[in-house]
Amino acid sequence: MSQSVYHEIGGRSAVEAVVTDFYDRVLSDEQLIPYFEGMDMEELRAHQIQFISSVAGGPVEYTGGDMREAHAHLDLDESDFDAVGEHLETALRTNGVDDENVEGIMSEVVALKDPILNR
Repeated sequence: MSQSVYHEIGGRSAVEAVVTDFYDRVLSDEQLIPYFEGMDMEELRAHQIQFISSVAGGPVEYTGGDMREAHAHLDLDESDFDAVGEHLETALRTNGVDDENVEGIMSEVVALKDPILNR
């Protein structure tokens, strides 16, 4: 993705708003709450801001852990991945990201499905 996507969606402040909305949704989902118990949410939020900024072509390089290693201990299944993806897509759309940019960002997320699910 070009750096313009990051700027088109509103830069860092927009990404922060999306991530806040995303975690509000995830932490309200009974299916997903157990995965976040005991987690450092500020650290997760910072990694998610970095990740979304990076896949949107922002001037940020994602330095978080390897996706397979970061999620291996969680024993996630396809329905968990899909639920998180739906929450992210909803947060993007709710925060004014247009269809083309939502699709671009979500395609980057979907590309990580196998490592996140440890396949």
